[in-house]
Amino acid sequence: MRLLSAFRRERSEPEYFYDLMARDTVAQLGAYADLRGATVIDVGTGFGFFARALAAAGARCTGIDHDLGELTAHGGRGENRLVASALALPFRTGAADVCFSSNVLEHVPDPWRMGDEMVRVTRPGGTVFLSFTNWLSPWGGHETSPWHYLGGDRAARWYERRTGRPPKNRYGRSLHPVSVSAALAWARRREDVRVLDALPRYHPRWAEGIVRVPGLREIATWNLVLVLRKKDR
Repeated sequence: MRLLSAFRRERSEPEYFYDLMARDTVAQLGAYADLRGATVIDVGTGFGFFARALAAAGARCTGIDHDLGELTAHGGRGENRLVASALALPFRTGAADVCFSSNVLEHVPDPWRMGDEMVRVTRPGGTVFLSFTNWLSPWGGHETSPWHYLGGDRAARWYERRTGRPPKNRYGRSLHPVSVSAALAWARRREDVRVLDALPRYHPRWAEGIVRVPGLREIATWNLVLVLRKKDR
């Protein structure tokens, strides 16, 4: 409820909203991995709110983003942040204790290649924490929601007519339809990871079961958290 309430301030007070969400998410990540002294790669670090929350939890964090403007939008470039692609992470295999990404997967044209890269750079025994907004959720179209249910292109045209400007998240360019079922299928067919958890990010723990219900999970999940443990070989 606190996060949903804060969401109304995302555009007017982005620092407040993203700082709150980052601290909440890092606390959730801490249930799966000891962050003190851990090497963490933050994929799609953007403004750096998650990287700062990870550092505050004791991690040694390096963030990457493909957009220099995102990296510098809130007060300077910061330390250990690189311009790079999530589809070809500039790190050696097994470099990180934790590979983390929040709300980036739906913005890349090849989401499972990004997922593969996150697994690659994680050491055996390490943790992959991947969350994203699924397309059929009420927020799947981002600022064009809920009109994305009528089609991504149609929703983008409607948004532009209403506001006089195109949406930041353009369907088929910077916003792509990703499903909960596709994420689970990708994780399960990998033989080098074990699925620790798959749960709706903003729901109470008693609502976790919706992820196991085909169809319903695509609408009711809102945002999926997928937590993987890379197997020792």
